[in-house]
Amino acid sequence: MFDSKVRTLCVVGAQWGDEGKGKLVDVIAEQADWVVRYQGGANAGHTVQIGGRAFVLHQIPSGILHEGVRCAIGNGVVLDPDTLFTEIDELVREGVDVEGRLYVSDRAHLVLPYHKLMDCESAASRTIGTTGRGIGPAYEDKVARRGIRVQDLRHLDRTRALVASGVQHANAQLAGFGSERRADTESTVELLEALAPRLLTLAEDVGLAVHRARQAGAAVLLEGAQGSLLDVDHGTYPFVTSSNTTSGGAAIGAGLAPTSIDAVLGVVKAYTTRVGNGPLPTELDEPMASAVRELGKEFGATTGRPRRCGWYDAVVVRYAARVNGLSGLAVTKLDVLDTLDRIAICTAYECDGDVYEEFPGDLVVLERVVPRYEWFDGWKQSTAGARRLADLPAAARRYLDRVRELAGTAISYVSVGTRRDQIIGLD
Repeated sequence: MFDSKVRTLCVVGAQWGDEGKGKLVDVIAEQADWVVRYQGGANAGHTVQIGGRAFVLHQIPSGILHEGVRCAIGNGVVLDPDTLFTEIDELVREGVDVEGRLYVSDRAHLVLPYHKLMDCESAASRTIGTTGRGIGPAYEDKVARRGIRVQDLRHLDRTRALVASGVQHANAQLAGFGSERRADTESTVELLEALAPRLLTLAEDVGLAVHRARQAGAAVLLEGAQGSLLDVDHGTYPFVTSSNTTSGGAAIGAGLAPTSIDAVLGVVKAYTTRVGNGPLPTELDEPMASAVRELGKEFGATTGRPRRCGWYDAVVVRYAARVNGLSGLAVTKLDVLDTLDRIAICTAYECDGDVYEEFPGDLVVLERVVPRYEWFDGWKQSTAGARRLADLPAAARRYLDRVRELAGTAISYVSVGTRRDQIIGLD
């Protein structure tokens, strides 16, 4: 993907998350000098399979698995420092050299124990289906200008007052929720005092560091979490995450100018999934839903929650192509469809006599739409051994051709398994 014209590439999810971005980033990162995670928190899990080992990365960019690649956590991420160090220690135990290769933006906001407490006790954890990792409350504090940033740990005397203010707000919220649980200032300050020395050794002005790297000719890969339909502005609000998951959020969350991004790769599954509540127009009925879930091992890398499964939704992907300015598509998990007799693609929605070829922003309409499907014969043979487009069954190639036509975007990669060598490059 990197060449003389593309030196900064952004990878985004073009559905509701869990599209396989971590695997794609891992493969492309081999060509990169820097990989920067630009939004989200520890609720996202990117799984990368290397040989017989599976690495699940929640906050550290997938590029860390490539020796010599520098990785950064940008200012747009809400950082759980406790989880971060657990993740670093696990990588080191697995023989991954992290020393001198990982940077954390000193402008990144921290997820603290009282954020997790609020998340678990709030109504949103039940109605929207949050992970309870404190992501939403941390972003709320950021926007309300009462958050605590990495750089605040350089001034622990001032940080104590910030923590006290945050705890006071959290306890007022908890009382309003009807919860008897309460946050504590002293234990939070003690945690930060213990974490500060190690975290500050990683702290960096990431935007400046990446800017200088780009000026020197470095190849930079920007890695997002979740998917476009979970974007707080452009997703299925309120059933969304608390940050901008689309490519516009990449420049903000990494500290770069929007004109720095040369290309945007959208990752999609060959079908559709989402976790938690909210609309999923192409959701499968039983027993097909369970069959696809088992074939695709559709259980959350972070929470283990079963994912809801549906047919491929071209309306969603066409919308994602527009709002992200996609330069190409990466289609993952094509192999999950190998055994199916018939496969559908949703090309439009119907509601009250109206036809929607573009994704509607009205949640009331979206919850009532009926998908219009085109049906395809299954290929009924394994694609796992394919290493070139020509190796795929003719029926699978026809399916991919229609995906490309409906998205209006070229397909750059097709994945037919969990391993690094099971990605077909089409460029």
